[in-house]
Formats: sequence, structure tokens, C-alpha cells
Amino acid sequence: MSEEFEKKFYPRVSVKEVEEGSTLSPKFDDKGLIPCITSDFKTKEVLMVGYMNAEALTKTIENAEAYYFSRSRQKVWHKGATSGLTQTVKEIRVDDDQDSIWLSVEIGGSGASCHVGYRSCFYRSIPIKSKVTQDLKLKWEEKNKVFDPIEVYGNTPNPTKL
Repeated sequence: MSEEFEKKFYPRVSVKEVEEGSTLSPKFDDKGLIPCITSDFKTKEVLMVGYMNAEALTKTIENAEAYYFSRSRQKVWHKGATSGLTQTVKEIRVDDDQDSIWLSVEIGGSGASCHVGYRSCFYRSIPIKSKVTQDLKLKWEEKNKVFDPIEVYGNTPNPTKL
């Protein structure tokens, strides 16, 4: 994590200040990351969960567009820079102990946030009260893709590794 961006945030000096004060003192993990939940500003639907480092959080705050840290590519990325599915930030919240971020966004382009082509990254559900085995099947909550990821990203829509 770059010291240049770390220095922009107030140091974590006391539990009282972190939990009930007015200074932004995010707690990044040992890899320099903080989880970020992103939801649709109008519907409140959860769109995705990503990670930010100090640079991504700083750019998100300063530019009012979402930036995340890609753990697979080990770099900051501007959401929608390739796909046009930018996330315009309408509100940013931090939780009580400042170790997670919540963005409320408006989505550009076709209105999708998932690189697989669905509106939300949470397009499947896990059946509850089911016996957990390797045969447990997920339930599809979104059946239609909003866009074709091959058209947007080319032959490799998912840059992450298994």
C-alpha cells in the first residue's frame, strides 16, 4: 500500500474516535485491503463485493466513481473503464469500526455490474435447509444477462484465476 495514499487518512488513535468520532481512519487488513459492499442507489440491491486499498478508496472519494483493488491482477482498477459500466458514487458509508466500506452507486451503460453479464454479481442463491454435499445445486435468481461479456471483454471475460 502506497504511503502517499495512507497519509491522507487520519491515524487510528482511539476506539472512541474510530467508532464515534468524525475522522476517517479506515482499517486495512494485513494485505492493505478493506472490503467494499456496493449496492444500487435506487433499489438498494447488492451488486457486488470488492476490495479497496488506500489508493482505490482515495480515488473513489475524490472522483465520485468506484475504484477497486483487483486481488488477481494486483492493481487498482476503475470500474467500467473497459466495459462502460461505470459506477457513479452517490453515497459512501463506513461501518462502526471502519473496517468495511459501503458504496451506493448509479450504474452506467446497460445497468449491469457483473463481468459475467448479469445485473448483480449475486445472481444465484444457495438453498437453505439443504444438506450440504458436493451435489448441492445453486438456484438462479437472474436468468437473463444484461450484456454479452464476450462482446464487451473479448474471449476472456473473466480475468481471474480459479
